[in-house]
Amino acid sequence: MEIDNYFATRYTGSKKFSQLDVKTTNATGFTSPTDDYMDRGIDLNEQLISNKPATFFMRVRSDSMKNAGIFNGDVVIVDRSLNAVSGKIVIAVLDGEMLIRRFEKINNRVRLMPECGDLSALEIDPGCDSFGIWGVVTYVIHHV
Repeated sequence: MEIDNYFATRYTGSKKFSQLDVKTTNATGFTSPTDDYMDRGIDLNEQLISNKPATFFMRVRSDSMKNAGIFNGDVVIVDRSLNAVSGKIVIAVLDGEMLIRRFEKINNRVRLMPECGDLSALEIDPGCDSFGIWGVVTYVIHHV
């Protein structure tokens, strides 16, 4: 038993997958002609996650971003390793509460902008100790 394999995660991704990794039964000594056209499946982890240790999935429980296409019950993929720049949708922490809003920074003025008509923008005081950017939203998954 190798200790490295024992403590490794079960899922290792499919980037190193090749046609030769497919187990086939070859009783006659000839391979199947369709093996030449075999493609690997689409791995959503590979497509949607660029930094696995810093990526989280969160379920939205708000309609504050409905005009941006993020609805109540949707799942957002959040990357904590990305820097928040003006115009990006972020998960912010304000007074211990997590909010999903569009980040806007002009000069030293920071605002959290909702994407609905019901809420107003939140002005963040530059000296506010209870404010922080938790992560940047990279993808949205919602049911159609």
